[in-house]
Amino acid sequence: MEKFRDFTGLVVPFIRENVDTDQIIPKQFLTSVRKTGYGLFLFNDERWVIPATNSSLTADQLEPAADFILNQQRYQNAQIMLAGENFGCGSSREHAVWALTGYGLRAIIAPSFADIFASNASKNGLLLINLPKPSIADLNEACLAKEGYELQIVLSASSPYINASAQRYEFEIDAGIKHRLLEGLDEIGVTERLQDKIDKYEQDRKQEEPWLDIS
Repeated sequence: MEKFRDFTGLVVPFIRENVDTDQIIPKQFLTSVRKTGYGLFLFNDERWVIPATNSSLTADQLEPAADFILNQQRYQNAQIMLAGENFGCGSSREHAVWALTGYGLRAIIAPSFADIFASNASKNGLLLINLPKPSIADLNEACLAKEGYELQIVLSASSPYINASAQRYEFEIDAGIKHRLLEGLDEIGVTERLQDKIDKYEQDRKQEEPWLDIS
């Protein structure tokens, strides 16, 4: 996965509570374990007048629902989403994160996230930021009031923060997740960086306990 870099991005407000993974990417798109191609079907059931029934459809075969927020011109190419409590609840499908990142989202800001969704996000380069409800309400109000509203996200700082014009919102993040995002590593990647130590351990074990070697 790519290294996460500090950035300034367009914001889309999606303040709903308990948005589940089936809403994010419906079950008919779970037939593949590849990580690409899901962005078009993000929020499929609401985003299109006639929802897609399978992943073979293309954008020109789907009619956008005019009242759905992701279809509004002012929010096209948004990279940051404001969301409600318990975002990503429901089933454990990793495809939900793939759909969000495939659409182009790099960060989601919400009061809380479902645990498994949060774990999946950390392994796929999607930054989840917890902020209190009042702070999100302020950001939502500012976003609705100004077309082209952007936020700067600085993850690399010792105390990560969101820069919103004259106001700064600091946020907490697990140190391990922060490191993996900045280095572009999933858990396998972290393990691979320890290969020298793993090899040394295996060699030492063969010498100290040769009876365990069944190779």
